[in-house]
Amino acid sequence: MEIKWLEDFVTLADTWSFSRAAELRNVTQPAFSRRIKQLEGWLGATLISRATMPAELTPAGRNFLPIAQEAIRTFYAARESLRPSHEEGLIRFAALHTLTVTIFPRWLKRLEKTGGAFSTSLMPDRGGIEANLEALIGDEADFFLTYAHAEVPFHLDRGQFSSLTIAHDRLIPLAAANVSIAGGTLPGLHILERAVAQPRLAIPYLSYGFNSFFGVALSRLMLRRPPFRRRTTHENTISAGLMNMAVTGAGVCWLPESLARDVIEAGGLVPASADPGWNLDLEIRLYRHTATRSRRVEDLWQTAKLLLERERA
Repeated sequence: MEIKWLEDFVTLADTWSFSRAAELRNVTQPAFSRRIKQLEGWLGATLISRATMPAELTPAGRNFLPIAQEAIRTFYAARESLRPSHEEGLIRFAALHTLTVTIFPRWLKRLEKTGGAFSTSLMPDRGGIEANLEALIGDEADFFLTYAHAEVPFHLDRGQFSSLTIAHDRLIPLAAANVSIAGGTLPGLHILERAVAQPRLAIPYLSYGFNSFFGVALSRLMLRRPPFRRRTTHENTISAGLMNMAVTGAGVCWLPESLARDVIEAGGLVPASADPGWNLDLEIRLYRHTATRSRRVEDLWQTAKLLLERERA
């Protein structure tokens, strides 16, 4: 068993495409397919149905997916906890996956222009706010970068931890130009209005589940908005994985605007509603432990505050 086999499998589950998954894993498609076969051989079970396009998980694959995701998180968390990051001068960040590919790189660049270079280390997303928060509480991370919304509970002792709102984002409903349904397709543009107006129409829905930050936020949103029928066709806690599914026409999905902007501009996704009431305004917060004595951590924190003051001026 090799950890890269598990990472290959999770990437394939996110993309539903051998070619796309191989590209993301920086290997040829034949080599990628061999590694998936090796994983199936080691497990003694078929994980991927190769008779369908796009590729689909078998029942064994669906059962194994959360096990693989947890194994990857556990492995990398153990590695991070054993690394001598303090000695190497790295500032350690725990962060939700989407923020590591959208906000974090650009924010760090602005930060360095404000106050000099910082050497950083990003911990793999452990899946959900609470799991990532443990890295900060347990001193495995110096900072925690996360989304925040008033309707999503966030249990943290404000006497021990302080935060800065470093940016804002929006969660917006999107769909491909044509969404697949039984027997055909529907236009994705403003499909939510159609679903609300036609109570018998069940539209395909790409879900975050109920344990992730976005899953909780959307469940609160659905309670106060007009009801509509939806049929979950795919579930993933990672926004990038759901976006890849949405582009194929697999269903309606709420995505961070910062993540989906380029795909929207290229025409790969269209607004699923014209009603701004379906959007969720989000804060992006940086948390730290107030008791830290690290000079590097304090320097970054003060530089982040200075950057906010300059951008507000």
